[in-house]
Amino acid sequence: MGMLPDSSFAFLKTLLDTPGPSSFEAAPARVWRAEAATFATVTSDVVGNSFASVDGSGGPTILLAGHIDEIGIIITWIDENGFVYFEPIGGWDPQVLVAQRIRFLGRNGDVFGVIGKKPIHLMKPEEREKASKITDLWVDIGAATRAEAAEHLAIGDAGVIDSQLRELPNRRIVSRSIDDRIGAFVVLEALRRYAAKPGTARVVAAATAQEEIGYSGGGARVAAQSLDARMAIAVDVTFATDHPGVEKKEHGEHNIGGGPVLTRGSVVSPVAFGLLRATADRLGMPYTVHAAGRATSTDADGIHLTRNGVATALLSIPNRYMHSPNEMVSLDDLDRAAELIAETCRMVTSETDFTAR
Repeated sequence: MGMLPDSSFAFLKTLLDTPGPSSFEAAPARVWRAEAATFATVTSDVVGNSFASVDGSGGPTILLAGHIDEIGIIITWIDENGFVYFEPIGGWDPQVLVAQRIRFLGRNGDVFGVIGKKPIHLMKPEEREKASKITDLWVDIGAATRAEAAEHLAIGDAGVIDSQLRELPNRRIVSRSIDDRIGAFVVLEALRRYAAKPGTARVVAAATAQEEIGYSGGGARVAAQSLDARMAIAVDVTFATDHPGVEKKEHGEHNIGGGPVLTRGSVVSPVAFGLLRATADRLGMPYTVHAAGRATSTDADGIHLTRNGVATALLSIPNRYMHSPNEMVSLDDLDRAAELIAETCRMVTSETDFTAR
């Protein structure tokens, strides 16, 4: 297997560090489109999706989808003392938010604050046993009054946890936005590799919007509806099960650095799954299989029933500590995922039958 090129890693770092919670994806989307424009035809849409396209020699269109939004918070109220109250964008464990630093996207630039909570010394014994609710927390931006806070922030401003990408040993990285900006990265890296040696298929990578909120298909549904794609590969993260406290009989065995995870069942097309698996086998690439009985809770759910049906596959990256300030993945898995997708796209021709017969 090749290594992730340095230039790709530099792009990855910028992409992950740029704040962009659901419905506020414009900044990371701009970073993604600027990179895509170096080798592909780039467009965007009203929902917040960005597209990069590479033509083949007259074969069918394949959509590669990875959502670019991350979870965050949104300001609901500022009290008379300048304390900022919020609700979640996406699914938070409130315990993860306690005592974190927050970076708000204010009208005049970033505003930093800290999530406040009553110190343990001041709690009654029974209070100490209780888990914090989001409604019990606030953000302190250092303002003394509501008027002072309002000079910088307004209701509906969004924020993210203030943390940057860190490199750890064994080619692992941690970042707050791996779910699923890593998917937007992988589909573009796959397209870059496909563009170096295109097949017959036209391949369109999409950085999709709004996957983490009130799921009704998100940007992926609009993306698929706007393209006449015959096949799609959604790229997301899945739970790595190689840390303490995870029940493998419930969640399977998926190790960080153990290769991509291919989902079987649910909305996944047997044909599209078969193409990915056969390609991984031919490349001698490590991978694991994840079984899904119902929905996948990814962009695949929003794509597969659009138009006349799209033969959809789901490829996931094993991720530790999902929906936390320090999600962890392996760069080797990102590299393998991009390679597998590019090579699978080269296998598709005008003769490929996407109906399981």
